[in-house]
Amino acid sequence: MAKQILINSTPQETRIALIEHQKVIELFYERNSDKGIVGNVYKGKVVRVLPGMQAAFVDIGHERAAFLYAGDFYQSGLNTDEYEMDDEDEGHQNPNQNRGGRRGGGRRGRRTAEDVPPIAQLVREGQEILIQVAKGPIGTKGARVTCHLSLPGRFVVFMPTLRHNGVSRKIENYETRKRLKRLIDQYRIPDGGFIVRTAAGSEAVQDKYVKNDVEYLKSLWQKINRKFKQNPAPKLLHYDLDLTTRMIRDHLDEDIDFFVVDSAHEHRKVLKFIRTFNPDLKNKVELYLDNIPLFDRYNIENEINKALGKRVWLKSGGYLLIENTEALTSIDVNTGRFVGKKTLEETILKTNMEAAEEIIRQLRLRNIGGIIIIDFIDMERDSSKEQVYRYLERLVREDKQKTTILKISNLGLVEMTRKRSRMPLHRYLGHSCQNCDGRGFLKSGITIAHQALRDMRRELAFCEEDHLHVTVNPEVYTILTTEEQQAVIAMEKHFQKGIKLKSDDSFHLEQIGIHPQNAAKMKGAKIDPLPFSVKTPAVEDYAQDEEDQADDEEAYQKDVAEVQGFKQQQQRSSASLATKAAPAVASNWTESGGEEVTRKVELPSPNASETFDEDEDDFEESAVAEAPDDVEAPVIRNPAPQTAKVSHIDDEGFDDDEDGEDDFEDPLEDEEEDTSPDQNRLSS
Repeated sequence: MAKQILINSTPQETRIALIEHQKVIELFYERNSDKGIVGNVYKGKVVRVLPGMQAAFVDIGHERAAFLYAGDFYQSGLNTDEYEMDDEDEGHQNPNQNRGGRRGGGRRGRRTAEDVPPIAQLVREGQEILIQVAKGPIGTKGARVTCHLSLPGRFVVFMPTLRHNGVSRKIENYETRKRLKRLIDQYRIPDGGFIVRTAAGSEAVQDKYVKNDVEYLKSLWQKINRKFKQNPAPKLLHYDLDLTTRMIRDHLDEDIDFFVVDSAHEHRKVLKFIRTFNPDLKNKVELYLDNIPLFDRYNIENEINKALGKRVWLKSGGYLLIENTEALTSIDVNTGRFVGKKTLEETILKTNMEAAEEIIRQLRLRNIGGIIIIDFIDMERDSSKEQVYRYLERLVREDKQKTTILKISNLGLVEMTRKRSRMPLHRYLGHSCQNCDGRGFLKSGITIAHQALRDMRRELAFCEEDHLHVTVNPEVYTILTTEEQQAVIAMEKHFQKGIKLKSDDSFHLEQIGIHPQNAAKMKGAKIDPLPFSVKTPAVEDYAQDEEDQADDEEAYQKDVAEVQGFKQQQQRSSASLATKAAPAVASNWTESGGEEVTRKVELPSPNASETFDEDEDDFEESAVAEAPDDVEAPVIRNPAPQTAKVSHIDDEGFDDDEDGEDDFEDPLEDEEEDTSPDQNRLSS
């Protein structure tokens, strides 16, 4: 597998790109002014206990208190996620024995909510505890911390709350696991346990490198213990490695082709770190000295910009739509311009297979976590669904973040979860849009124009001055002075007040300024309705022929006569039916009081066999084979260009022409067609 690591370092920030098969797979950022805190070890102070949440808030010296769940404090039952380890006797398991779980069984069972003691029994307010940041703060949420510390080295992880040694499950070779288990058992200590990482499974890794890791982590743990006893809370006891050295520790191995750094300072730091852990890899490190920026040379900047967009194009012509929300991330798969070659099912299957590969890359590239819903194009064959699911499952194994996938539902949806490790790319590089306030859309100009008309009518009803001053965005101003000009004039005539419209470039599209404002003082008051006004017809009267007008009048009178005749006939039929359906009355006399008792006899309604339920369809449509709704229809003609009619209106809101009449331009008088470059491109 061709892998490269590119590091772009400046005094402001460090950016790292992980490339596989000439594609950017993951991006890592770290700003010098705001470095990450994941992995840091603190001496914290409990500031609040929440029994209803089974959690506590811990002060670690940051703006927001950290969140500690009761299960992360209790000392039994350790969840390690990335460093999945075996029980003590698993290292000697027979390779032919069936192993359950994601890659093998033996995972210790997770505790249920009933197994976790109440948080009030574990901690109290003011208590000082040793914690490590497991998840950084995201948005308004503070960091999540745990008391189960893990101190990672290049080949070994030390866990103070672990009471035995183990080997990572990702090392699947039985002989290698057995050798590493014997090696790590030589370093048993009472203060914790060691887990051998996947990087130690390479044959090139010597035993002395593992020993160096163990000695380093033991001394680091002793240092943390000493600082914990000597300093009051809150206090940072151990700062995890910076982004560059973490990348070396976690990613630099024999599979990496080269490791390029464009900073002399970072290059020196990288070589020093490699010299300590694995000197054999120093030949893979290169210092980039070209004048062209490193990320420009490898087209990383363009990939970053694409990763911030919603639409991702596939090679076949299909595309993905990625929508991020607070609760989940939805991904929609569409065929787009891809029409296939043979059958519809083959076209859909090929698009879904290509989309599955790109989706996993986008999840890693954008660092999307939490709940993810994928809407694949509907497949009729179960074999096609299974093929896409298996391929998706295989691609997920290459991701270091823990991921869970459910099978494709009958609706063609895949539900999955991916562990959040750091802030998503779009949140790290951007913030909520100030124009739309994060909605992702704005109200249209015509919508705001109609809203302005309603606001003007509300204010005019209580306006005591001669004029109402209205300020709007230029786009809304254009609509109010062209399409809705007659509505403004009608409002002026009705209320006998002038309306002064003003355009202001500084106004937001949805902003409306009205002065004076009196409607708020008169809440609940009755407003007289405006008289109904007929809109200007599309064809003016002077453009109609007298003979056409006569024909229209004759046809109109004929239609009116037919409607009146139909209504009269309907009324006569209803009266006749009511007479026939009158209930027969039988009179009886009671023996006691002689009181008359009426008995109604229901007569059958006419044409009973022809009645039907109006709430149900009285026919079934024939089955018609339909193409999936995700397929885009090709553009076969250009839409007709829309030209806005503009008339001159002064600040008073009236026409300023001398003749006092509205002017209309005839579009047929234009000799040259105004065609934009985009329209020319579409026409060709």
